Amino acid sequence: MNIRQGVNPFLPSYEYIPDGEPHVFGNRVYLYGSHDKFNGKTFCVNDYVCWSADINNLSSWEYEGVIFRRRQDPRRPRFSFINTMYAPDVAQGADGRYYLYYFLGYTSRIGVAVCDTPAGQFEFLDYVHYPDGTLLGEKGEPLQFDPGVLVDDDGQVYLYTGFAPKKYPKFLMGKHKPTTQGAMAMKLKSDMVTVDGDISYIGATVYNSEGTGFEGHEFFEAASMRKFGKKYYFIYSSINGHELCYAVSDKPTEGFEYGGTLVSIGDLGLNGNTTPYNSLGNTHGSLIKINYKYYVFYHRQTNRNQFSRQACAEEISFKNGKFLQAELTSCGLNGRPLRGIGPYKARIACYLYSRKGVRTYGVFKRRKGVYPYFTQSGKDRNHTPNQYIANFGHGAIAGFKYFDFDGANQIIVTIKGNPHGRLIVSETPTGRAVAKIRLTPCKDFTDFYAPLHIENGKRALYFYYEGVGKFKFKGFHLQQVTRGNKF
Repeated sequence: MNIRQGVNPFLPSYEYIPDGEPHVFGNRVYLYGSHDKFNGKTFCVNDYVCWSADINNLSSWEYEGVIFRRRQDPRRPRFSFINTMYAPDVAQGADGRYYLYYFLGYTSRIGVAVCDTPAGQFEFLDYVHYPDGTLLGEKGEPLQFDPGVLVDDDGQVYLYTGFAPKKYPKFLMGKHKPTTQGAMAMKLKSDMVTVDGDISYIGATVYNSEGTGFEGHEFFEAASMRKFGKKYYFIYSSINGHELCYAVSDKPTEGFEYGGTLVSIGDLGLNGNTTPYNSLGNTHGSLIKINYKYYVFYHRQTNRNQFSRQACAEEISFKNGKFLQAELTSCGLNGRPLRGIGPYKARIACYLYSRKGVRTYGVFKRRKGVYPYFTQSGKDRNHTPNQYIANFGHGAIAGFKYFDFDGANQIIVTIKGNPHGRLIVSETPTGRAVAKIRLTPCKDFTDFYAPLHIENGKRALYFYYEGVGKFKFKGFHLQQVTRGNKF
């Protein structure tokens, strides 16, 4: 029986949605984010789309379609290369309608679109502006960037924005400066577009963090606000890029104290870990509470650059008033370990390492070398998922967490390439082998078999390649075969 399970990334492998902002409206959770193009040349070049899932079944996500196109912005830049829509957020107004806030690349304006439903066709409404009509960003403020929005319990609307790099590209920011004091926070009037009062600054940046408690994890970008109980949680991408952090306060626009790291796409900091176990780059996301459980949404890097990012999520623990850093897993929103029987795609690896460690992917730099990476064949599309791990050479490790084993005694891997060696399968990156699979060259994707000797229970699997040549790792299959059958 084929029972659908939740995996990471949780959307189809052809979908590249970074900067995810999850929101529950009614009995569904909706994911809003930027929209990367596979093998794109810059960030966020596709139009906004939306995916949603029933709050009682986070393993099954449905495509809602395109919700807003960049050509709908009346002041979009002339050149398509800079006509990109960065990280959006959505909130429901007092009138029951849904408001989408977005930042159009290489401007300093926050656009707002509106729709009667959470995932319908949004129509441009206005730009966030002051009561005198001046657009937010045109009074000498720091660069507007990655808007986050919160509608409080009393109906008051708050907008958050800001960008605080150590060094900033002048071609991106123009006359605008980074936000040096912290993320910008402001009230909006009930029309959802008019600034109401002065701008406040929350958190701290590399320019003013000394003695604040934010040192080493200062605000960089991706401002997002959530309220749980009576506390406000400010979620942001730190100056380190690879991690989402949070700060907490009793008020929505002041008094925030650093709380900790929510997730790192390299598992840095988890249990004191100082070695990254996945390629690093930026990440962006937020927190959500669904059915009494908390989840952190983030994105990972693929295709050896920062322009093909994919949405992931993990359940996260909240204890003694603090969120504990989430561990990267392959099972993500599944709610339990994956079944220890059945086929799995290599793309759900949550640990991807080379004999030289991992790469940090910078902006506009495509990194090559010995490092394995996630990619797909063909062009950008919205059908035919075929993602795999490429460049799998000697010393490469792909790790998958976690499975609930119950009787599996055979493993099959599917690869294509020119390997002369073996895959050593173990429960830890350097642990005792539970399977050894001999690999030989193959022009097409081919299955290779081996016995599997693993105890029942919750286990991880790590695939370590020892040999020469490289290959594409498509997937593996865990089986239980009866006695007398040959492996």
